[in-house]
Amino acid sequence: MNKDQVKGAVKDAAGKVQQKTGELVGSKEQQAKGLAKQVEGKTQKSVGDVKEAVKDAGKY
Repeated sequence: MNKDQVKGAVKDAAGKVQQKTGELVGSKEQQAKGLAKQVEGKTQKSVGDVKEAVKDAGKY
């Protein structure tokens, strides 16, 4: 696991918390920010997944 995968997973989780908090307090802005953070986190994790796959492919 590389740093992009870890950071991406953390951003995704933080975005989920922010989105749910926005739902609880009725803030559409916080919900939208949470969703955006989730997308950013998933994208960063995907980049890390690709890097890891390339690294693993080089071992064989």
